[in-house]
Amino acid sequence: MSNSVLITNDVETTSILNHRLDDRIAQIVLKQGMPRLLDLYAKHGVKATFFYTGHIAKLVPDVVRMAYKAGHEIGSHGYSHEVNQAFDILSFDQQKEHLVKSKKILEDIIGEEIISFRAPAARVNKNIVQALIETGFKIDSSISSQRLDMFMSFGALKKVNWLTAPRLPYFTDDHNIFKKGESELFEVPISAIGFPYIGTFMRIAPGLNRLTRNLLHQETKYNNRPFVFLTHPNEFIDEERDSAKIQRRGGNYISYMLGDVLRHRLKVKNLGKKAIPIFEQELIFFKENKYEFLSCKDLYKKHL
Repeated sequence: MSNSVLITNDVETTSILNHRLDDRIAQIVLKQGMPRLLDLYAKHGVKATFFYTGHIAKLVPDVVRMAYKAGHEIGSHGYSHEVNQAFDILSFDQQKEHLVKSKKILEDIIGEEIISFRAPAARVNKNIVQALIETGFKIDSSISSQRLDMFMSFGALKKVNWLTAPRLPYFTDDHNIFKKGESELFEVPISAIGFPYIGTFMRIAPGLNRLTRNLLHQETKYNNRPFVFLTHPNEFIDEERDSAKIQRRGGNYISYMLGDVLRHRLKVKNLGKKAIPIFEQELIFFKENKYEFLSCKDLYKKHL
């Protein structure tokens, strides 16, 4: 069996440079971020999964259509990326409402069933399993097993559960997404080994990211764990800073300093065109090492 890699993309209206949600970003993602990524994927024969918020899909449906027409899987990233509407703080009924709303928007655009989900900011609580199953989802990719930087993001206390989550893809427990069980929901963990294997970390510390990838590669050779890389089209757009002030989203001072101020200062490194050659080296690594590029749906079918 060949080793596999899943290139996953979260598509939303976040302005990384200005540290806020901004509807104007939707058009820049449509005209810059998506074309740059899709061209890169076509060049290297990558089949990827794109997770869209219902909000950006509603603003610019073509941002969904262009990935679908290029042969990539379309998944849901919830309806909203607002911090106060994260899935780890929504009630069970609110979770289902957001899932149904986002699913319908995406299915109306592409005319095909949506079965894959990733929570905004990877924020989930244990009871999301039944909410996903009851709304027709079969796959989740919100867990990042053994990732250690959760205290620099929102929802850190629930993300502590990442420390004990299985490293290989698994069917979840009926009532706990962080544990293996016999539910119908298939979990595809985002790759990490202390450090996360994601676009942000790749841009901040390319050398350390290569070391992380090489360690993960050695693990994959041992147990066939698929790579799951997470990035965003808005990491590849050229923005302008329009304010020196950093929006406060954290509920207390420590959360503000870690989740807003420090995280923002790190995340703005190597944005836009500068990120493309860094990312391309990752794709070249997988090609040279004979990895198979799969979507979340492809991997799920292999485990049925």
